[in-house]
Amino acid sequence: MGILDRFRKNPIEKLSLRELQEEEIRLRNRLERTKKEIERIEKKKKQLFQEGIGADVLKKKMLAQEIKSLDMEQKLRLRDFTTAQKQYTFVKNLIVVKKYEKELRKIGLWDKLSKVEPEQLESVLVKVSLDGREFDEMVENLNRVFEMDIAEFEGTEDQTERELMDAWAKVETGEADVEEVTEKIASPKLERETEEGL
Repeated sequence: MGILDRFRKNPIEKLSLRELQEEEIRLRNRLERTKKEIERIEKKKKQLFQEGIGADVLKKKMLAQEIKSLDMEQKLRLRDFTTAQKQYTFVKNLIVVKKYEKELRKIGLWDKLSKVEPEQLESVLVKVSLDGREFDEMVENLNRVFEMDIAEFEGTEDQTERELMDAWAKVETGEADVEEVTEKIASPKLERETEEGL
């Protein structure tokens, strides 16, 4: 059973700082592996797009299918990365909260945090960045986020093949720069968060 599963079943007091720090390292490593996998897929998509420039329609259709498949894999990896990023933020923030436990008890915020449902506390600690904050700023952020709601962004389109055909046509007629189009094709359409938090 992972530490996050244990957190969902146990109050905040039962998790040790050491356990949280070990989980932080595990999640950081997972983020690094996922980031490398996303970059590998991006490179492969660029390569396949380059192969399609000047190719016949059948070859382009085959390459478009491969790129679409890689695009789907990349979106799944990005979703995994986003989930791991949220867990990483949560654990980092939980470490900060645990480090300030005595001070938070003195001002009564610890009681508030320990009485919140684990899922709600997790949601709160994913929405803020407490790392490197002064104590007063951390308390202010914790208090503010209890009232906030977060909206999940989700968007998928299945016009990839048409976009690829259009991109190849523009490159072949000289309307578009190969490098620019290749970058656009290779980059995922979801927002990238790979640089944050690592």
